[in-house]
Amino acid sequence: MRRFPLRTLLLMLVGLIAFGRLWCVTHPAEAPRGGQATAPSAPPPPPAAPTQTADCRALERTLLDTLRAPSNGRSLDQARKQLESCAEPPARACELGLPLSARAPLGADGQQSPLRQLFGTLCERCPAAQNPCAQRVGRALLDAAVGHTPDLAELRWDLDHAGKGLAASCDSVTQLGLAPAAEADVEFPASVRTLVGALTPRCAKEGKLSEALLRAAAVNQGPALPELATLVPAAPATAATAVKPDRLEGVSPQAAFDGNVDTRAAVGGAPRTRRWDADGALRADFSPALGLLSSVRIHARGPGTLRAIVRTPNGVGLRDPERDFSFVNPVVCRFQGTGTWETCTPSVPLKDVDALSVFPERPDVVLGELEVLGAR
Repeated sequence: MRRFPLRTLLLMLVGLIAFGRLWCVTHPAEAPRGGQATAPSAPPPPPAAPTQTADCRALERTLLDTLRAPSNGRSLDQARKQLESCAEPPARACELGLPLSARAPLGADGQQSPLRQLFGTLCERCPAAQNPCAQRVGRALLDAAVGHTPDLAELRWDLDHAGKGLAASCDSVTQLGLAPAAEADVEFPASVRTLVGALTPRCAKEGKLSEALLRAAAVNQGPALPELATLVPAAPATAATAVKPDRLEGVSPQAAFDGNVDTRAAVGGAPRTRRWDADGALRADFSPALGLLSSVRIHARGPGTLRAIVRTPNGVGLRDPERDFSFVNPVVCRFQGTGTWETCTPSVPLKDVDALSVFPERPDVVLGELEVLGAR
């Protein structure tokens, strides 16, 4: 038998080990036959989130010291320095923003004390979910809904210093102010109306509002909130024409769009169905929704209202579970029903109009013809 030198044997052994490792890498183990595959190895853990700076961690305690002794300039200076080096304060430090604001009211003519300036910096840096300025805006809207008079200077200041919480602040304005302003048959307190008029301009300027909702609120409020119409962007230069609905529902709906005022729909005697609040006595649907509704002409006997169904972002305003979308229903027109043509022109053209609904005010209301002017 041939004898191999020791050096050669060692080289052969190293080669076998390397070949074995290569085989294991390129040929993973197969699942046992008749059973489940072997569970893959757990993925490596994600990299650890960067830890907060020492100043961020110490900020809560320093703010507490400042709250206990607001006149202590040393703790105030320390809190300011820690906040300047803390890009995003921890949640517990942000929670101290509301008690801090209570000790630092806005001075006359907008004067800000050092403590107020500290509160402003805290607002600008806190995330939306814990932002004290955003929380104050939402709370003010809720308080106004039950008749409390808001401090407009404070709330405008909050919007100016909301920082990362500006979108959340404007969401509160949208949900608690602008959406109710665009809904028919909603009791809209004067205190909320005042807040909407004061806060909407900043949110509109920052592009944080739905244009369709803003237009609907301007139309529904009319002279009660004239400033809303001034915030609406100019409508595109599109010629308005008569637009036929794509689907009609209700009492003799075809009679209202056949071009003949002598064929009439007795809308006053329509039964109150479970969808009355949305559909009324007659509903004209547009598919796709109208890009622009400029005006409406109506020929009727007896008074009533026309409401537009304006699509809104999901979760804003009312909800139609059967058609699966959110909407508001501003009043487009209050017609007298004199038996002649009446023209209703809203203060601004409406956008994203899904439908138009007729709501008679007396049992004897008869609708002869309806004409919608707009553009797809």
